[in-house]
Amino acid sequence: MSKLSHLFILFVLVGFQSTATATIQSMDNTSSLTEAQVKQLVKKADDFRLGESSAKVVSEVKLYKNDELDKTRQYTVYTREDRESLVLFNSQVEAGQKMLMLGDNYWLLMPKSRRPIRITPMQKLLGEASVGDISTLTWSEDYQGKWIESTTFELTDGQAIQTEKIKLKATTKGASYFTIDLWLEQGTGFPIKADLYLRSGKMAKEAWFIKGVREGEAKVISMVLNDQIQTNQKTVIEYKEITPTEIADKYYNPAYLSRTKQLDL
Repeated sequence: MSKLSHLFILFVLVGFQSTATATIQSMDNTSSLTEAQVKQLVKKADDFRLGESSAKVVSEVKLYKNDELDKTRQYTVYTREDRESLVLFNSQVEAGQKMLMLGDNYWLLMPKSRRPIRITPMQKLLGEASVGDISTLTWSEDYQGKWIESTTFELTDGQAIQTEKIKLKATTKGASYFTIDLWLEQGTGFPIKADLYLRSGKMAKEAWFIKGVREGEAKVISMVLNDQIQTNQKTVIEYKEITPTEIADKYYNPAYLSRTKQLDL
């Protein structure tokens, strides 16, 4: 897998409240983007989220219910090109669990099970942390983009952000969401907001991205997922560490993972 999707970092609450209450206004007299320009802009957005073709990402996921912290979980994700990733569950209550994603094929590996369990794209989105959100959401590889309009985000702090609204449609069976409405900052391609829809057309989540600095470069340092089905829930995913890393091919083999309880990583 190229750029990782889904792993995002805890943000300053005040900053999120400012972004989350932003209003969106269409801009008149703007010219549309070509297909090539849209593709380039979406690729830039992926670069802001990870920027590495193979990486180790240590993350902390916090689940809020009714704006109160309910659970905290830790994960380590190894990702590489061709949409492949391995998720290790690090929290005590989930210790020993693993999820392996190879293209459109997914396996859940439980510590007391001798065989890997095949799961569907929908099943990888289930659970408190929505593991699919922190591992395989790659826009430039999994989706075809179409320009919709130019818009202005007006934040409650008075800041205005000029954006391009892009409609993404899944081109792979294993994409976490069927369509995505994505707002990218004009020129830079930095992701501002994404509305995530299931195949049924139902909006599942609303995602907000927060900009910060990592190793001297502007990056997405956090994402907040507002659940649109269980509307009292919100998930915040925080990057603790992102480092370029390549692991051996054997770790992307479900049979090897099922018979190896302790991974030497």
